[in-house]
Formats: sequence, C-alpha cells, structure tokens
Amino acid sequence: MGRGQPRTIVRHARARGGTRPPWVRVVRGALTVVVVCSVAAVSLASIAAWRLTSTVASRSVDISNGSSSNGSSSSGSSSSGNGNRAGVAAPSIGAMSGAFTVLLVGEDNSSGQAGFGAARDATLNDVNILVHVAADHRSATVVSIPRDLVIDQPVCTDPATKQTYAAVVAEPLNTAISRGGLGCVVATVEQQTGVTIPYAALFSFEGTVAMADAVGGVQVCATKAIDDPQSGLKLKAGVSTISGRTALAYLRSRHGVGDGSDLGRIASQQAYMSSLLRKMTSSSTLTDPTRLYALASAAANNVALSKSLAGLDTMVTMMLALKQIPLAGIAFVQYPVATDPADVNKVVPDPVLAATLMQRVRAGRPITLGKDDLGVSAVLAPKASHSSGASSSSATTGTSPSERPSPSPSPSASSSSSISGLKGQTAAEQTCSVAASG
Repeated sequence: MGRGQPRTIVRHARARGGTRPPWVRVVRGALTVVVVCSVAAVSLASIAAWRLTSTVASRSVDISNGSSSNGSSSSGSSSSGNGNRAGVAAPSIGAMSGAFTVLLVGEDNSSGQAGFGAARDATLNDVNILVHVAADHRSATVVSIPRDLVIDQPVCTDPATKQTYAAVVAEPLNTAISRGGLGCVVATVEQQTGVTIPYAALFSFEGTVAMADAVGGVQVCATKAIDDPQSGLKLKAGVSTISGRTALAYLRSRHGVGDGSDLGRIASQQAYMSSLLRKMTSSSTLTDPTRLYALASAAANNVALSKSLAGLDTMVTMMLALKQIPLAGIAFVQYPVATDPADVNKVVPDPVLAATLMQRVRAGRPITLGKDDLGVSAVLAPKASHSSGASSSSATTGTSPSERPSPSPSPSASSSSSISGLKGQTAAEQTCSVAASG
C-alpha cells in the first residue's frame, strides 16, 4: 500500500502535464521571443547611445577662452556653461527650460579635410550664426553675422597650446578662429553682441555634407539656373532637393547668387536653414528612428561641440524646446551692417540698427519680418505664403505637406515686434535664391 501511493501520484502528475493545451506552449514561446528581442533592442540602443556619447565627448571643444581651469564639465554627459562658466544648470531629459543661446560656426579650410578645392593660407570662421531661443519657447531669433564684419576682438587663449593672443582692433570676424579656436569666436561674438553664449558647435565642410545627407536632402529654389564655377554649384531653375556636396556648394556660393557679396550668400544660407528646419521638425523625420539615428551619428562624427553641449541629453532637450516654437516664430535675420569706409569689400556694424536688434535678442522678444524684408538675393517662391499669409501650395513651391508652414503669430503679438530696416525671413517661408545676372 505504501509503495503504491507514490506511484499513483507520479502517474497523475505526468498525466496532467501531458494534457496541457498546445496554445499554452505557443504563448510561452512567443513571450520568450518578445522578452529576448526587447532586451536585445534595449541593449543595442544603449550601445548605440553610448558610442555616440563617447564620440561626441572625444571631439568636444573647450570654449572657455581661458576663463576656467580646463573648460570641461563636471558631470560628463551633461555639462553647464561656457566651458565651466557658472549659471547654466545641467538639463534633464525633457524640453530645456528657459532661454538658451548657441553659436554655430562654419569652418573654412579645417585641418585634415581634402577634396574641397585648393588649400587656403589660413583657417577661417566663414559662417557665424547666433541662435537665441526665448524663455517661453514661443520664438527664436537666428542671427547671421557676416564673415567680413570688421570689429574689435578680445584677448584670446588657445585651449590646446595655451598661447594667449592680444586684443586687436578693426579685424574681420573670420580671423577670430585663428587666434584661439572656437572659444575666441565665441568671445568675439559675445563682446560684439552683448549676448552670453554658453553653447557652440563647429562645422567643417565634411560636417555640412554629412548633415545634408543624413536628413535625406533639403529643398531649395532658384529663380533661374545657376552655374558658379568658383563654388562648384550647378542648380536648375525652380525647386531642387540638394544633398552632399551640392548642398555645400549652395551654402558657399557667392558669385552665383544676388550681387556676389557675402550678404547675398547669407540670404541663401537662411533659405537653406529654413527648409532644413521644416524638414527636421516634420513628422516624416521625427517618427523615423533610422533617420534620427543617422542625424545623431552625422553630428557626433562630423561636428565638434563645446564641452557644455557634448551630451546627448543636452542636445535632446534643446531640440524638444525648439520643436515647441511655431515656424513663423523663428526669425532668420542678417546682422545689420554698413559698408566699411576703409574697404568697400568689408562691412562694419550699423550702430543704431545692430544695437536695436541685439537689445531685442537679449530681452527674448520676438521679431516680425515683412514681405519687403527679404535679403538681397532672396524672393518668395511662386505662390508661397509669407509669414502673414495663408499656407502655400506644395504643387507650386515644391514643399511637401509635412513641411508646410505652421500658423503665424497673432497680429497683436507681432504688431510691435518689427524692426525697420532688418533683413531676413521666417522658417515658415520658402524663398528662392536670385541667380546672379550674367
């Protein structure tokens, strides 16, 4: 009797196990696969993020200009201030709170690059763009400062060599990078504008090409065909989607647009940046993980960020804040200038208009641009809306539905925010570059 009972229990257990429905095993197998795949996906995402963060950190640049011991952040991925400048808190993931300012610098003849024409005698900061986002995240002002702007420059210290350069007077802005790197450009623009700049990014030719490719091309427009041998730009009349070296040539072209001046080139750059911003904030980009990763990877590998900006969390918080701003609330403006009396090929600040603009920027007040405020080489695309008009037609402007302008600010908000004589456009506008005559 004692032996039989255990055998009965064992046989009963086996019988119960043998009658388990087949779907139970299928579900358990499927759940196992889901868990394994989920863990693998998270692991791969973590590895990718770590690699990007490591790459960004290894390429980061000290912009303290000698004002701190090492110009590095204390926390690694999130850093604060201009190098170690106090007063800029490390942001958490989520839209960055309050106002912030970034200086974007395009470097000509950067070290190590090849295949972009003949080598130049010196490295220059050819493109200088000041981006200020207002504290309420309802407006932003993007100021393009001409490379040929003749201004005073402060004492600068090269963070790599520790060499100190004496202050200079009446020097073109594009020489600042040779006097102490990105930090000297930041210090020079701070001195000229009165705006504190905690963050900066340095783009090489390769970086510009990589970013244009990563976003899948940018739409631009020309009033007629452009063939500029000096920049290498060949562009058909009407709307084109450009990427790679064509995008770089478009941004660099002076003799193919407008009056051949740097101010004409700035208008084309603003048209490009407006189109790029519409593309980057469109649903087709924000919901595409592959494209987002390509953008992050292109930036990490080709753009040198200040140590204060060299963290993925910092970049994400900025993008989330920027995404909240209506396209019509983002004004791309030219820094106001006049011809230099000592050199007709250079420019000097317009003392009254420049002071008015920078006072507005420092206060975080929005800027409204009218239809007559476009730069010297820009016109509205055919049937495209202005910041005060209706939405444009994708059939006539080449703008896809996802890139159409967002609603304009209310008249009450914009009526007191215009500055007479200011030139530029909003991110909601699609403009065409005016091809140079002849």
